[in-house]
Amino acid sequence: MLTDHFRPQSFNGIDDIVIVGGGLAGLFCALKLSPRPVTILAAAPIGHGASSAWAQGGIAAAMSPGDTFEKHVADTLAAGAGIVDEKMTRMMVAEGPARIHDLLEYGVPFDRDLEGKLLLSREAAHSERRIVRVKGDMAGKAIMEALIAAVRRTPSIRVIEGYVVEELVREGRFISGVIARPDAGQSKKRVAFPARAVVLCSGGIGHLYAVTTNPWEACGQGLGMAARAGAIIADPEFVQFHPTAINIGKDPAPLATEALRGDGAQLLNAAGHRFMLDIHPDGELAPRDIVSRGVFAEVQAGRGAFLDCTKAVGKHFPEMFPTVYASCMAAGIDPVTQAIPVVPAVHYHMGGVLTDAEGRTSIDGLWAAGEVTSTGVHGANRLASNSLLEAVVFAARIAENIKGTLPTPQLTEWGDNAGENDDPVTVEDSPQLKILRQVMSDCVGVIRTRESLVKAIREIAQLERDNTRMRFTNIITTAKLIAVGALRRTESRGGHFRADCPQEQPEWRRRTYLTLADANRLASELAETEAA
Repeated sequence: MLTDHFRPQSFNGIDDIVIVGGGLAGLFCALKLSPRPVTILAAAPIGHGASSAWAQGGIAAAMSPGDTFEKHVADTLAAGAGIVDEKMTRMMVAEGPARIHDLLEYGVPFDRDLEGKLLLSREAAHSERRIVRVKGDMAGKAIMEALIAAVRRTPSIRVIEGYVVEELVREGRFISGVIARPDAGQSKKRVAFPARAVVLCSGGIGHLYAVTTNPWEACGQGLGMAARAGAIIADPEFVQFHPTAINIGKDPAPLATEALRGDGAQLLNAAGHRFMLDIHPDGELAPRDIVSRGVFAEVQAGRGAFLDCTKAVGKHFPEMFPTVYASCMAAGIDPVTQAIPVVPAVHYHMGGVLTDAEGRTSIDGLWAAGEVTSTGVHGANRLASNSLLEAVVFAARIAENIKGTLPTPQLTEWGDNAGENDDPVTVEDSPQLKILRQVMSDCVGVIRTRESLVKAIREIAQLERDNTRMRFTNIITTAKLIAVGALRRTESRGGHFRADCPQEQPEWRRRTYLTLADANRLASELAETEAA
């Protein structure tokens, strides 16, 4: 489906820049490339299926009178558990305020005080109030609505919706285009889109797990495509679990934003005990990985975990946090007077396709931004609300780099038929994907062991042998990289917790890098060991 602002002069050609994904990073990059012609390929209507639109907290930026870039960097380094790339982080933090002003110009209605100044809130592990929000918990939705409107009125941006990108085309050391499946992935036909620059903004990996706050489109397909094309993957073992997904059996699980705990909400078990004070001096405002393990332990022990907002928020809940309020009320829970049942759910992937400060991957012609990447700014555990900041900062840097690298736009031939097959994308999980999601939750989840990880890698290998469909191959490639990365890191750090190696180890105070060839080699060795 082509949007109504499709440029008539381009019917006989496609722009030489193709952006894969219609989330925050993809839209922001396209706007920053304007007036340079660019094509966005999106599996769903832009904004739909993007985790960005579901973000509740907001964007972190050091903009208050008492805040500084140094404080923001320090908080990011502390949350990242020793492996944050400090140089990249300083750059991101320094460019944050400018990107906030860009978003304001695009029409994002950030909350303001009575004097018209930006209203800043505090979230876990932040030393200052620096979260720019919209109506409490609607930042992601409002940002995406504003950017979509801006994209729709920008004539240099062509949006082609309903095209599921399945493959990166590599010629020698260059990525030369993509292959996509039309009709929201339902068509047997596949179409090739040549490009001199491909920007991968395909989102995260949450749907690889049985319990996640992410939309089903966030299944790691982009990361898998990049790995299959030969890209280096960094820190795949670091998966962040949000400690307070609303535990009402929905898939994806609705989110009880961290801002609730920032405003004083408490975590209690069924007996009314405030258990986080037993675990960390910051209680509910401890880093997410610690809170997630605390909640997980209570749920596993049968005591349950509940977020009590009745005193901290109380009657103001409907206007302060309308999204969370609506999710609770739809499940028969009134958060004004009742505690909210919660459970950890996969929320964000710190690992991803390795990029440099300009968003360039290890393959020429391929840039990447957003959750599909690993820039190094999150380390082992993302600081709350740094993800949207990272997306806009690096999307803007990619735009500038492409303008400098490819100063003259070109039109190439319109996409060619890339053949047909019977491998359409299904909206519902296939039986194989359901199995994979449960394996990942059971064996590569909040708490891991060597035994569980070896089991996961072997089951992944069996699923891979039995299912060769392109989309599943991309997805299971990502699962394999996460499991192998977790097996190789024989310590606990940030979002990666090994019950058999519960302490941080000095020799692992570093980032990890992995290729698909590396992961396949280790999986083969495990298979041979099992056979012996």
